[in-house]
Parts: sequence; C-alpha cells; structure tokens
Amino acid sequence: MISTSKTARGVEVIYEILLATLGGLGLFLFGMHLMSDALQKIAGSGLRRILEKLTTNRVVAVLAGTAITAIIQSSSATTVMTVGLVNAGLMSLQQALGIILGANIGTTVTAQIVAFKLTDIALPLVGIGTFMKILSKREKVRYWGDFLLGFGLLFYGMLVMQGGVMPLRDAPWVCDIFVHFSTIPVLGVLVGAVMTMIFQSSSATVGLVIALATTGVVDFPGAAALVLGDNIGTTITANLAAIGTNVSAKRVARAHFIFNFFGVCVMLLIFPYFVQFVDYLTPGDPMQMAEAGALPYAARHVANLHTLFNVTNCMLFLPIMGVLGWVASLITPGEEKPRVFRLETLVPTIFETPSFALDEARQELDYMGNEVFKMLSAAEKPLLENKETEKFLEEIDKTENIVDSLQKEINTYLTELSRNSITEKQSREVFSMLQIVSNLERIGDHCESIGKLCKRRNEFNLDFSEEGRKELSLIYHHTQMFLKTVVDAITDTPDDLMEQVQSFEPKLNAMRWEMRIKHMERLKTAKCHADAGLIFIDILTSFEKIGDHAYNIAESLSGLTLGGSRELRYAAV
Repeated sequence: MISTSKTARGVEVIYEILLATLGGLGLFLFGMHLMSDALQKIAGSGLRRILEKLTTNRVVAVLAGTAITAIIQSSSATTVMTVGLVNAGLMSLQQALGIILGANIGTTVTAQIVAFKLTDIALPLVGIGTFMKILSKREKVRYWGDFLLGFGLLFYGMLVMQGGVMPLRDAPWVCDIFVHFSTIPVLGVLVGAVMTMIFQSSSATVGLVIALATTGVVDFPGAAALVLGDNIGTTITANLAAIGTNVSAKRVARAHFIFNFFGVCVMLLIFPYFVQFVDYLTPGDPMQMAEAGALPYAARHVANLHTLFNVTNCMLFLPIMGVLGWVASLITPGEEKPRVFRLETLVPTIFETPSFALDEARQELDYMGNEVFKMLSAAEKPLLENKETEKFLEEIDKTENIVDSLQKEINTYLTELSRNSITEKQSREVFSMLQIVSNLERIGDHCESIGKLCKRRNEFNLDFSEEGRKELSLIYHHTQMFLKTVVDAITDTPDDLMEQVQSFEPKLNAMRWEMRIKHMERLKTAKCHADAGLIFIDILTSFEKIGDHAYNIAESLSGLTLGGSRELRYAAV
C-alpha cells in the first residue's frame, strides 16, 4: 500500500514538473517571439539593405551579422534572410558566410540578457507592455508594448521553468543521467542538438539549460556540453530555409552546419580546459548555492560559455572562409540553372520576418517588371521594321507565360504573407505590391496584343504609310522610355518619380490623340488602307493602355495610393 502511494506521488511529481517546465518554456518562447517580432517591426525594412552594403569585407560582414542579430533577437531570421539574398543572387557565398558567423555571435546576446536576475520585474513589464499595446493608438508605441510584454514573459517563463525543474535536483536517477554529460560531453552535445532541433530555437535551449544550471540539476560542465550541442542543432533552421533554393543558397546552409559542427568538435578535444577557462574569466563559483537554494553564478557562466564559444569559433574560421566555402561547394555539387517559370527569391520560411519578406517580394517584382519590358522591346522589330515577326512573337509568347506564372506565384506569396503578423504599413505595402503585379500583367497582355496585331498585318500583307510608321516609332520609343523609368524605380524609387511620369503620360495621351486625327486625314485622302488603319488605331490604343498601367505602378511605388489621398486609377482593358 505504501509502495503504491509512493508510486502515485512520484507520477504526480513528474506530471507537475512537466507542466511547469513546458509551460515555462512556452512562455519563454512566446516572449522571445514577441520581442523579435516587435524589434523587427520597429527596425523596419532597412536591415536587409544594410547587409547588402556591409558585406564587401569579411570582418565588416561578421560585425553586421552580429549587430543585426543582436537587434532583432533572432539568428534564425538573419540566416534565413541571408539564404534568401544568396538565392536571389544579391550576395556571394563568401559574403554570406561572414554574416552567418556574426549571427552566431549575435544570438548569444539573448543568453546574456537571460543571465541577468530580472525575474522580479517580469510581471510589472508584462503589465506595462500590455497597457501600452491596448491603450495606445500610435503604432510605434504598440510595438514597444509588444517588446516589453515579450521581455517580461521571457523572464517570467524562466522563473516558471526554474521552479518546475527544481524538484529534479533531489531525484537521484536524474542526477545520474546529467552527471554523464560532464564525464561524457559528447552525450550532452547530442542531447543539446536534439533539443534545439525540436524547439527550433537556440535561445529556448540555452534558457532551459540556464534553468537547469541555476537550480543545480546539472553542473556547469554538463551545461557546457548541452550548450555546445545547441550550436549544432540551430543550423537546422538555415538548412530548412535552403530547401527548394538554388545551389549557392544550399551551400550557405551547409557551410553554417560545417563551421558549427567542426567548432564543437575542436572544443570537445579541449573540453575540460575550455570549461576551466570560462570559469576563470567569470566571477563566482557556478556550483555555489545561495540560501534560497539557487546557484546565483551559474547563469552567467552558461551565457559566457555560449558567447565565448561562438567568438572563438568565428576567429578560427574567419581566416579560412575561402576553404570553408570550398568544402561547402564540394559537398553540395551542381551548377546554377537559368530561372524559368518559378520564383527564385521568395522563401516561405522568411514569413516570420515580414520586413525581409517584403524586400524579397520587391526583388521579384523587379524581375517581373524587367520581363514585361523585355516583351515590349521584342515588339520593336516586327512593329517598326516588319522583320522576323514569327521569331519575335515566339519570344513574346514565351515571356508572357513567365509573366503569368510570376503573377500567380507573387500573388500567392503576398496573400500568405498578409495572413502573418504584419504592421498596418506593411499591410498597405502588400496591397500596393498586389496592384503593381496586376498592372505589370496587364502591360504584358497589351504587349502580346501588339505582337498579334503585327502578325495580322503581315498575314494580310498590309502596310502602313511612311508617315504612319514614323508616328508608330515615335509613340513606341516614348512608351518604352516611360515603362523603363517605372521598372527601374521598383527597387529604388526616386523621390521625384511622380514628377517624371507626369511628364510622360500627358505627352503619350496627346501623341495618341494627335496621331488618331492625322490617321483619319490619311484615310480620307486614301493614303492608308482601311484594314491597315484599324490595326494602326488598335496599336495606338495598346500603347495608351501601357502608359495608363505604368502610371498606376508609379502611383503605388510613390505611396500616393497608400495614404488614401488619391484613388488608384484602373485603366480600361
């Protein structure tokens, strides 16, 4: 009877431990997510541009990766973004390696923050953050409210986890398990790696390890082994992000695993000395127990070990990044294939960082815009020179299929993105991009129509008058310059874009009207065949519609349609 009672009590205790530990971990992860999401919204979309510009030097690239990861509190966001940049051809493998090395250092800032004894202010921060989020009408204030709420939940989660794992200290079988992590560090590394793969968060694993260490469940060497394993497990995020990407992006993900794996292997060779060195640098005894039953110095020891490992690993691999890139290329063979009918830059895993996702979408819009411009350029010879019509029509048809495919995929991507946690400004930007996609697709349709009109003219052996051909050349090149100006502005919108297009569109409309009048005069004097005249008028109309849609795109790019001050014009089909 006594034995049954003890068993029941044992099961109850284990149940309570699991509830408290999982609940605390859940609060910790939720707090981390809120903090990261809020900081990304506060920082805006300029972070990716910073990475693009600060990666020419490997040392600067490391510093940029460290700083951005520390700011947004997410190494996963940085690595996923980097994979996307490499995938888009905007960053080389060597540049990306520097950023990821820096991201590994930046992510240790979270552990350093957690190591501070801020549990006493956790609930007040939750309260302050909640009131800021609920009561404020200012978007920026609500984001800071999210940050404080997440910060408070993170530390309250730590408090709950510490309370949950505390009973494990008195369980002999638990102590027997964790003692092996000290004597056989490889075992601790494996457990730490698996934990991070499951949690999909290196910070969550480090947070749990700190909770175990501060309660005395695991000693400092055992905690060190778990943290080393965490650094291997975290590489799974970049490798998941690389699924479906190009060869270069896959090599970045593989390189991330390689230098973390080999860095851990090196540390295992000198494991006792490394642990002693961290202990020497960090004040206090990690195994010294306070009156309350906690180990006050253990958290800082774990955090410092996490930071020191990543700094040391970075210093080891920084001089040999070329070799690292070569190894990554060796284990990831293959050549880049030309992109056809599929998006290259849009990686669904980047939805967790909407600001980066929007930047990637803009890159894809730029690609779509250039494909549409290619269609208009392909129509020049059949239209003005009446040469090789079939050849250029095939090119137009092929590009039209690509444009249609891009429209569907970008629309799907932006729609999915809009279902995530995004700001009001980002929501308006998504709407703007959807309008740009629609207008680009309509321009492609009109380019295709021009090609078909040229084909019909040739099939019936029709021709335009010399004056008509000059007019078509004039309106074609004006439309081409108009569209080129708008397409170039997709990725880098000038402040005076609307001033530029306002000089293009009225002139285009005036040209079309004037040319219609002159054409009617030519018909009256029989200088132009009636059937050729109908084709001529339809071509002029197509150019006018291209101009209308180009103007709509410029409005969206300039933000004139986002503030509600001006309605978007939809040109008739």
